[in-house]
Amino acid sequence: ESTFQGHHTLKVSSGMRMGMILFITSEICFFFAFFWAYFHSSLAPNTEIGACWPPIYIYPLNPFQVPLLNTAILLASGVTVTWAHHSLMLGNNKESIQSMILTVLLGMYFTLLQAQEYLEASFS
Repeated sequence: ESTFQGHHTLKVSSGMRMGMILFITSEICFFFAFFWAYFHSSLAPNTEIGACWPPIYIYPLNPFQVPLLNTAILLASGVTVTWAHHSLMLGNNKESIQSMILTVLLGMYFTLLQAQEYLEASFS
């Protein structure tokens, strides 16, 4: 059995720990691959993209406009969902519902801004 008297056995706990370690390792490799591809393309651009970075006819977005606002919205939604969690743990249901509604609204606003950003981008 995977549990005994409400607790995981040593073998199950060891397996879950190893699974989490493998998951975190795979995420590190995933992001490392993204950064590797970006730096490979930007520091040594090949002739297929015009030997320049960014490629011709690709106009980068200003990172201090919508992308910065989206970052702030994501941070704020993290704060509001933490607020909802703490309110729920303290038994304050009204406050937890209000903070979850605010979290959902921030998520919808983030999605709207992302859609606008993708529509305005000079590439598809």
